[in-house]
Amino acid sequence: MLISKKMSFICDFCGIVGDHSPYLCATCNLVVHKNCISLPRNIRITRHYHVICFSYSFQQNQVEDCMCRICFTEVDTSYGRYCCSASGCDYIAHAHCATNKSIWDGTIIKEGYDERHGPSNLITDVIEQISIEEIMVASKIKHSYHHHNLRLTFSGEIKDDSQCDGCMRPISNPFYSCEQCKFFLHKDCAELRKEMPHPFHKHLLTLSNSHDEYGYSVCGACHRLYQGFSYRCYKGDCCFEFDIQCMLLSDTLKHPSHKHPLFLVHNNKGTSCSACFRKLHSRDVAYRCMKRCDFSLDVGCATLPLTAWYKYDRHPLTLTFSDDSEPSQLYCDLCEKEREPNNWFYYCADCDNSLHLYCAVGGLTYMKIGNRIKGTGHRHPLTVVKNIWNCPPCKVCGEICNGQALECKESECNFTVHWDCCRVLQRTI
Repeated sequence: MLISKKMSFICDFCGIVGDHSPYLCATCNLVVHKNCISLPRNIRITRHYHVICFSYSFQQNQVEDCMCRICFTEVDTSYGRYCCSASGCDYIAHAHCATNKSIWDGTIIKEGYDERHGPSNLITDVIEQISIEEIMVASKIKHSYHHHNLRLTFSGEIKDDSQCDGCMRPISNPFYSCEQCKFFLHKDCAELRKEMPHPFHKHLLTLSNSHDEYGYSVCGACHRLYQGFSYRCYKGDCCFEFDIQCMLLSDTLKHPSHKHPLFLVHNNKGTSCSACFRKLHSRDVAYRCMKRCDFSLDVGCATLPLTAWYKYDRHPLTLTFSDDSEPSQLYCDLCEKEREPNNWFYYCADCDNSLHLYCAVGGLTYMKIGNRIKGTGHRHPLTVVKNIWNCPPCKVCGEICNGQALECKESECNFTVHWDCCRVLQRTI
């Protein structure tokens, strides 16, 4: 029954203090918030692959690990919580965490739902198979995003500039390739599912290879430009999209920059990234310390490669998180400009080379070399290039276009520009 008066109580379903008009069950001795009385029995969230079920009796669902897998604080099992319905799975979450609007899309799972059976989630057709140690492997496939058949290679020769057309990372074995054109897919990228949940977003995401009229997209998690495959939300007015690199992340992270594990947090307004010091907004997802240290990582910094290459160094440069060098030594060996002592950088200890993050990685990391893009402020489409030697100067800032840049391939043009300098061009239109 509803108690229509002000009173202080702790809700038995969510464990949070209330101050007026609870529902009371005298038989069971339960006191419940108005909102909690309608908590659904079974729900699915993108933080977990199985259906989770609401339970308010500890004896009904024995759970050894009582740490909420969303906020990573203790779950008091004398109150209600959501637990995984799958046998042997110990996933548990606070009721208010699991039903948070940024976590749960409001869909209620009916009783008796069998999550083992569902529609086909593949985007490839197997043309040929081979047996490897008694396991059948697709040696030739037809992929939905390419018009020719692709053949599997386990140890083929790889050219230095070959990139996977799915994730845009350098190609590596094993991979599928087209015998008629320069199209490559890592085996893992070729096997990506058509639809997939991800902790970054509460709705199911759909695999896509389309981009805007300019020929590229911007990832909603790391905010980098990218080409290739992505996962997008087509639910209602949602416009979220994530590149494949970010889709590889989970809701927890162990990063070498911090001694404690990190967990994913939605709505980071008022927080700053501990690596780049960028102020985060309410729509930004980021990772925070499970031990509640004052440490946060935005997704862009969390996905920085741990090593990078510099053309004048025969060793890989390592992502480095602090520098106690003398102030006179804090400069970048590529652009020869100063470095901030608290900012991350790439460093080779053998050769004593240091590079800014941007100088080492660039702004076009997930763009395919040779692809053309529009909307740059130049009258012609520009081609993504990677300059190693004989680097031309940027037509906007005059500095050398070392590494990734944009170049006009029209015969009458002699035009090369940094990506960041394109913004200057766009403002002059």
